[in-house]
Amino acid sequence: MKRASLITLLLISSFGGLHSASAMDYPLPPAGSRLIGQNQTYSIQEGDKNLQAIARRFNTAAQLILETNNTIAPVYPAPGTVITIPSQMLLPDTPREGIVVNLAELRLYYFPPGENIVQVYPLGIGQLGLETPVSTTRVSQKIPNPTWTPTAGIRARSLAQGIKLPPVVPAGPNNPLGRFALRLGIGHGEYLIHGTSAPDSVGLRVSSGCMRMNAPDIKALFAQARVGTRVQIINEPVKFSVEPDGRHYIEVHRPLAQIEGENPQTTPIIHNADFASFASQEGNDKALIDKALTRRAGIPVAVSAGNGPSANSAVLSVQNNRVSAAVTEGEQDVVMQ
Repeated sequence: MKRASLITLLLISSFGGLHSASAMDYPLPPAGSRLIGQNQTYSIQEGDKNLQAIARRFNTAAQLILETNNTIAPVYPAPGTVITIPSQMLLPDTPREGIVVNLAELRLYYFPPGENIVQVYPLGIGQLGLETPVSTTRVSQKIPNPTWTPTAGIRARSLAQGIKLPPVVPAGPNNPLGRFALRLGIGHGEYLIHGTSAPDSVGLRVSSGCMRMNAPDIKALFAQARVGTRVQIINEPVKFSVEPDGRHYIEVHRPLAQIEGENPQTTPIIHNADFASFASQEGNDKALIDKALTRRAGIPVAVSAGNGPSANSAVLSVQNNRVSAAVTEGEQDVVMQ
């Protein structure tokens, strides 16, 4: 067992897609492949604030961690608890161009033009009844230091909660839009990808339809995306792939609730024709597919025939990168097992 320095961690990150509090850059997989990254494990420390803070450290969403680790305390997991960080995934079945948002997995993918990488960011999205729309559009405007003009509906909802919003919130650290915003060409321009003054809201369904990102993430995206960048927003809780080596994978997320009180762990998932075709292919183990659809672990699961329980972990993950991170103030050490 070796203890790696921060420099070693950064070297590991360049290959495995592990970044702490920064963008997660993954090399694009070869033609015909959609599998990227490796999962990691992290041991909860005494000084960890909450699950949201841990999620920000690994630049993922707390909801995604809870999907993968469905037996831990949802806000304050006990110190010593070992959790899986879901940093392995299948790319969405979309063109590898511009910005791709998959609402069901609370992730934004950015494909920098001319580069053989994809950047993956956690995302906050529209709440029930104020959903972020599925669409294909473009970035229509880049807005540094945006002001916020709450709509009449937002002001009325806030007033019902005892909060009186001003007509306009000026740019600054308390602005709900953060320091950067990308306006999308949807509707009348009311939908934005922006920062936030409430970082714990990233990775949740809490907005009025806009998409919110952590401050370092929107800063990085804003610097790269241009006006006219393609933006595709999908809502696909199930992703699947037949890899070039012949292995079959499925990645299942909890679907977004459609009615108040709906349980996304048990809500039926409506499958499209492409998934039906994948599931019926020779070489699949139907029992493993059914298990993955029930468990909804939010990470790729090998479902090829012959991949029994010994081939998948307790959370149905594959190819885990067993990394336990012990974090102290100003220093991060990683134990490679």
